[in-house]
Amino acid sequence: MEYILITGGAGFIGANFVNYFTEKYSNYHIINLDALTYAADLKNVTITKAAKNRYTFVEGNICDRALINSLFDKYDIKGVLHFAAESHVDNSIKNPGVFIETNVKGTFNLIDVAYKKWMEKPFIFKEGYENCKFLHVSTDEVYGTLGKTGLFTEETPYAPNSPYSASKASSDMIVRSYHHTYGMHTVITNCSNNYGPCQHDEKLIPTIIRKALKQEPIPIYGDGLNIRDWLYVLDHCKGIDLAFHNGIPGEVYNIGGRNEQNNLYIVNTICEILNKKAPATIDYKTLITFVEDRAGHDRRYAIDATKIEENLGWKADENFNSGIIKTIDWYLKKYNR
Repeated sequence: MEYILITGGAGFIGANFVNYFTEKYSNYHIINLDALTYAADLKNVTITKAAKNRYTFVEGNICDRALINSLFDKYDIKGVLHFAAESHVDNSIKNPGVFIETNVKGTFNLIDVAYKKWMEKPFIFKEGYENCKFLHVSTDEVYGTLGKTGLFTEETPYAPNSPYSASKASSDMIVRSYHHTYGMHTVITNCSNNYGPCQHDEKLIPTIIRKALKQEPIPIYGDGLNIRDWLYVLDHCKGIDLAFHNGIPGEVYNIGGRNEQNNLYIVNTICEILNKKAPATIDYKTLITFVEDRAGHDRRYAIDATKIEENLGWKADENFNSGIIKTIDWYLKKYNR
């Protein structure tokens, strides 16, 4: 049995990944390390009965280096999938220091401990640790913003525009440096906007559903024409799985849904579906309210996923129309509607 450390496994993407990974693989024992901040919820981790003896939860912070060391020693960790991060852009604008602490210092702690546990010296692995790999989950926001055309590729220069994206860009560079300087087997994935079950209420799609069901104003920044490439969370998990097992050390893989939509389309589509699934005395669209735009709000993100599609055989199973139905159904159950 090989022990794998997953950080942030009680968060949105991390919990979905833990559920997927423990069900798919019986040869791994998963150590789920999560600080259980406001954005985490252990109820989202639903380990099957058959997998319970292959799963261990540890409450703790990736900035606690002594804890990280102890986990590597106790469980002889042979792989890391690093999800843990502060991720809400609005919060990074209000309190950027927390993002630098967690996303930059925390990532450094993890990869530096892994390096010292797995390797004798640069480019020389300890015996039995030759196949250890560190996968770092990042975001397309590190690339900045796009105009009306074009896509982010793995060669797009970094140009982060928020404290959140700057902290993620910094953590990407730290991981990259440990491959090029020390020869560690690292892989970085940069994803587009995720949606699906278990996402925190503060994010756009849960906010739209929650506000609509409460018949409260649904806030949309600016003119609502900011465009994002939407990726269903389970599709993202499958891409991370492929990158972890089959990705080439030192490489970056962009994972995107090829589902570009602006925020107006998102809110109108959700309201139309809710009008049918949870009809009220009003048309939910009447609740759409435009609010002052977010500071530094990037206009458009879109990912070219050709590399992971062609090199690792990944493809998104869900388009937005199919994925949003599954997402709304999950939230209707959560909100008991």
